[in-house]
Amino acid sequence: MIHPTAIIDPSAKLAEDVSVGPYTIIGADVEIGAGCEIASHVVINGPTVIGRNNRIFQFSSIGEEPQDKKFHGEPTRLEIGDNNLIRESVTINRGTVGGGGVTKIGNDNWIMAYVHIAHDCIIGNQNIFANNASLAGHVTIDDQVILGGFSLVSQFNHIGSHAFTAMSSVISRNIPPYVLVSGHMAEPVGVNVEGLRRRQFTADQIRNIRQAYKLIYRAGLRIEDSIEKIGQLEQEDGELDLLVQFLKQQKGGIIR
Repeated sequence: MIHPTAIIDPSAKLAEDVSVGPYTIIGADVEIGAGCEIASHVVINGPTVIGRNNRIFQFSSIGEEPQDKKFHGEPTRLEIGDNNLIRESVTINRGTVGGGGVTKIGNDNWIMAYVHIAHDCIIGNQNIFANNASLAGHVTIDDQVILGGFSLVSQFNHIGSHAFTAMSSVISRNIPPYVLVSGHMAEPVGVNVEGLRRRQFTADQIRNIRQAYKLIYRAGLRIEDSIEKIGQLEQEDGELDLLVQFLKQQKGGIIR
């Protein structure tokens, strides 16, 4: 399962069924769980922990030092969950001490070619990052988000669950859950209705989310007043609670 040209540090821990392709390098303090497939010409440095059933394609760089001038060799980490697909030439950096010390990727994410995930990013589950999407440091992305190709997210921003960024969007503020944005600089253009339908949201839930969107973006209200108005809307199954909690906790302002 391990090609004879691969170089694996003696301290690395690989499950028995992990496959490693030609000319791949796996460094010290790397752990790789069962069922993982590592293609040729991949570099994985530690400390890095990779869960089960992940596929990492050729020329990816996983767990390399953060691109941060404040980094001076501290033992920071990268943690990757289960069932992620990481395509060609993806780069994922470890964390920094100032950012909490860890970059974290959840489960079931689809990360396409040439994506960059910088230090201290926290990525949830079931997200899709299209080719060449790039995340600066300290970005948080929740669950079931889609980043269009060449989308750029600046540092310290937070993208809520079920959001969607169109191709080549440049994101400089937080994006609330359910919101679709587009442009350079990105602006909100509506609710991610098609994505919600694919995830089995009901017509009533989508209607409620659209009403909340209007209160945030079209009623001329302050965020605090929008939150109060949204709280007064009836909802089917807690779909607006996700939005309200995001708005209450966000820092730095939302995209408007």
